[in-house]
Amino acid sequence: MPEKRPPFVAGNWKMYMTLPETRALLDSIVGAASDFHSAQVIVIPPFTALAEASRRLADSPIALGAQNLFWEDKGAFTGEISAPLLVDIGCRYVVVGHSERRQLFGETDDTVNRRLRAALRSGLVPILCIGETLEERDAGRTLARVRTQIQGALEGIPPEDFRKIVLAYEPVWAIGTGRTATPGQAEDVHAGLRQKIAENYGKDAAAYAIILYGGSVKPANSFALLREKNIDGFLVGGASLEAESFISIVKEALKAYKEKA
Repeated sequence: MPEKRPPFVAGNWKMYMTLPETRALLDSIVGAASDFHSAQVIVIPPFTALAEASRRLADSPIALGAQNLFWEDKGAFTGEISAPLLVDIGCRYVVVGHSERRQLFGETDDTVNRRLRAALRSGLVPILCIGETLEERDAGRTLARVRTQIQGALEGIPPEDFRKIVLAYEPVWAIGTGRTATPGQAEDVHAGLRQKIAENYGKDAAAYAIILYGGSVKPANSFALLREKNIDGFLVGGASLEAESFISIVKEALKAYKEKA
């Protein structure tokens, strides 16, 4: 059983960053990588920047991820991208089921499950996103909602594959709003998620599972969040678009990790 799970920090660039901006940002992040020590750091650019990012990260410990994928490996699916294509360009991770995909593009637990299977089939590590709306939180349905999302997304996923999945709890009401769950609020949900994992896959799987927090993460709140027992890192949005803030979040995560009981 692990004494402590190492910190895991992923930066989701969403629909930002031109190629010149990508080069400048990655040069700064890679230049600071020697300070990241045991942290697993991932950058998740838009599709247009993946090739350039792959070249820039080639000799660094920083991993590359993509923001989405389709569930078929190839075919006549104009506008989509497959897991084998992402692997070919150098990706190791892929975000699956982000709330923006669910809300704006009709993602469901079923399509998330299909995308998850496609990622695993090709050797990508999925970052599975779950989270409740403000209405669901106000109604006291947070845990019920995220447990339902986990159950649907992981339908038919065996224990050996679950160990290859990273979870990310992102309350919808905190994404891009400047509002952040308090450390206590986030910890309550993370603890509930770990309990759900234990129910589905056993206590060992729950102990090893990496569960991230996402939703207006900044240098100022990252230390307090990651000091919580069941929070293992972050899926960072806007703060990952500036080198100084993203590097600071990684450093704050490492400080919190050292102080974790």
